[in-house]
Amino acid sequence: MTASTLDIITWFVYVFSAVLFVMGLHYMNSPKTARKGNFVSAAGMVVAVVMAFVHMFATKIADMTAVYVLIAGIALGTIAGVWSAVKVQMTDMPQLVSVFNTVGGGAAALVALNDILTANMSELTLVLLITAGLGVIIGAVTFTGSLIAAGKLQGVIPGKPIALPGQNLINVILIIGTLASFVMLCIHPQQRVLWSIVTVVVACVYGVLFVLPIGGADMPVVISVLNACTGTAVAMSGLAIDNVALIVAGALVGSAGVTLSILMAKAMNRPLSSVLLGGFGDAGAAGAAGDGPEGTMRETTADDVAVQLVYADKVVFVPGFGLAQAQAQRELADLGQLLEERGIEVSYAIHPVAGRMPGHMNVLLAEANVPYEQLIDLDDINPQFPSTSVSLVVGANDVTNPAARKPGTAVSGMPILDVDKSQSTVVIKRGRGRGYAGIENELYFDPHTQMLFGDAKAQLQSIIAAVKELIAD
Repeated sequence: MTASTLDIITWFVYVFSAVLFVMGLHYMNSPKTARKGNFVSAAGMVVAVVMAFVHMFATKIADMTAVYVLIAGIALGTIAGVWSAVKVQMTDMPQLVSVFNTVGGGAAALVALNDILTANMSELTLVLLITAGLGVIIGAVTFTGSLIAAGKLQGVIPGKPIALPGQNLINVILIIGTLASFVMLCIHPQQRVLWSIVTVVVACVYGVLFVLPIGGADMPVVISVLNACTGTAVAMSGLAIDNVALIVAGALVGSAGVTLSILMAKAMNRPLSSVLLGGFGDAGAAGAAGDGPEGTMRETTADDVAVQLVYADKVVFVPGFGLAQAQAQRELADLGQLLEERGIEVSYAIHPVAGRMPGHMNVLLAEANVPYEQLIDLDDINPQFPSTSVSLVVGANDVTNPAARKPGTAVSGMPILDVDKSQSTVVIKRGRGRGYAGIENELYFDPHTQMLFGDAKAQLQSIIAAVKELIAD
């Protein structure tokens, strides 16, 4: 078999892998087929990796040490991946996604960096330097930025915006430094070691300072942006080494991440540029916080909530990050099943930015085996609230705040779930604290709203017990 024939076969196999990636992404459009999409995409990656090994051995690699190191890396990665899938709780999935972004961005940067440092001077074309250099820059920014995001989500780093004195000036200097070192790398490739080191260091520092000023409320958008950066870095690395599988996979992840970031920002009614510049409604939050809503919160008990639910015609559950924190998704699903057995219509209202990553609530509820058809998006569920007997809000704050309909607040214009239009609303909340936006939720002071304070899991268990007693009687 000639080298050219082998290259052609390899190319077509990589294209086949890329097709599987596209199919996998298509299947992920729906929760019903998302699991199948994961398997199809994973199969595409397995095919690509196997073909890479076949190509290596067929071309008679001289240094087997590199092969052994590669195999060891795959083994370690497999063990870490399986361990993560088994051990990490669904409530910690946002942090895990950020860690995966870290690994992806770092790997893409290393591949591009290796191509720059190991190529012969005759092979260092301008195209290679530009594509590999961009892969290094974007991958390095993603690497450190995702680490900071994971730290914020885990609570190791405070979730509030953290800005250094002279932050804007520092950012400008870092951006100029990154671009300057990149240009010098392209102009003076004979000094590639020096300029590669400078580029990596400056880009890594910028990645840290890029995410630190962004508050916890914007983490879903930040995760999407960093995911897009990972894909872009992978695509750049694929261009540098002329690997069609990497190019297509990276382009898919990058474009999907950009699209998702725009949709998430739109769901918050905030320009994407505003999110990336840091802070959550800083200009209006302070003033709004001082003008709290009038009235008082009306407290209730689990027994009273159970009575409302048992005699309701239609119930809508509204999950938020408080549900994830309490790991109460199974209790909520069990309560829904109890009510359904009594002939009550049950739905779950899903806000696109509820939780700490895109699709966080969908993932949690799917783990609890909630039927997919009961998960209803914001646009479809809002018209149903006026005919809803009881809306049960579990740990959702800013995404239910009617203040979003008024100008001059930190959440003004943000699309919300119209739970205040229900006949009755019950809110399960750990305490009286405010949400990420830093303002009181006007829903809690509405005459039709009742507050059930305490841990979501414990309160749901109490409601379930009370419902069973009522049904038995």
